[in-house]
Amino acid sequence: MDTAAFDYVLPPELIAQQAVEPRDAARLLVWAGNTPEHRHVHELDQLLQPGDLIILNRTRVIPARMFGRKSTGGEVEVLLVHRESTDSAAGERWRCFVRGKVRPGSSIVLGDTTAHVMACDDASGDRLLDFPPGCNVLDLADRIGHVPLPPYINRADTPADRERYQTVFGDRPGSVAAPTASLHLTAALLARLAARGVQSATVTLAIGPGTFKPVQTDRIEDHIIHAEYAECPAETVAAIIACRARGGRIIAVGTTVVRTIEAAARQDGGLAPYAGWTRLFLHPPQRPLVIDGLLTNFHLPRSSLLMLVACFTGLDRLHALYQAAIAAEYRFYSYGDAMLYLPTTSEKWH
Repeated sequence: MDTAAFDYVLPPELIAQQAVEPRDAARLLVWAGNTPEHRHVHELDQLLQPGDLIILNRTRVIPARMFGRKSTGGEVEVLLVHRESTDSAAGERWRCFVRGKVRPGSSIVLGDTTAHVMACDDASGDRLLDFPPGCNVLDLADRIGHVPLPPYINRADTPADRERYQTVFGDRPGSVAAPTASLHLTAALLARLAARGVQSATVTLAIGPGTFKPVQTDRIEDHIIHAEYAECPAETVAAIIACRARGGRIIAVGTTVVRTIEAAARQDGGLAPYAGWTRLFLHPPQRPLVIDGLLTNFHLPRSSLLMLVACFTGLDRLHALYQAAIAAEYRFYSYGDAMLYLPTTSEKWH
């Protein structure tokens, strides 16, 4: 399939630069039949049914963007990507992006810590940085780091972003981008869903910076997607099996949840607990094996996330929904509004 099929034109003023308050006041474009409906996220408990199961990504964004200087005095910017190893004697090793020319053997001063550049990959931009023994890198980032807002948010991060660019339930630090569909959920809304009989389960996927990378090949099948670490625990597998047995719908809150569950379902022997790196790239004409419905934000043109959404909607309906959102002036991307796709009974493929 041609990558150009996933282009669309978005007026730049529709790119959200700030999040709405309260969280669940965001608008919600709903497809659950023949025509889109314009609702709000706080109505989610009216749209789901008793017996449904929502699955959440419990990851937490780290303040991964740190500013420092080389030993020669030049300024550099470091973006933590993921921890490669932890050794109490040798210290932590992290894979990072570094803005500024650095070579293996050079040093970067970050706050009161000096990291050493061990390897460089000029093709990917990755650097391996070794931090000294006794340095807890997450603590260092918490002291001097900045929220790694997406590149299309044209402003510096503020202290408010530290809380607002997090979900209310995230407790597993490790992501450099938020699971944005979950940013709309509040504790009160989750409580109303539970009271209605909508059950919940969790996975963890540590979102990397590759999530913002557009597909640059002419054919989507030729794209090599970024790897991310994901975990689907046994309790979530059991919750999925129980939901299917009672006839409920399995609703993913965000594309990262889809990627995790579908990676777990594509193991030899089918759905089972999963922990490991995944490069699963879902795109048409593939269909999800497990997930029925999807709550998600609006995604960038030519992005792998947009292609994943098309696995639920089909390409024509995807474009129709996005054009409806643009016409109604929905707010797009990470701090923007959301879309809920609920297949009708005749559309369910499981």
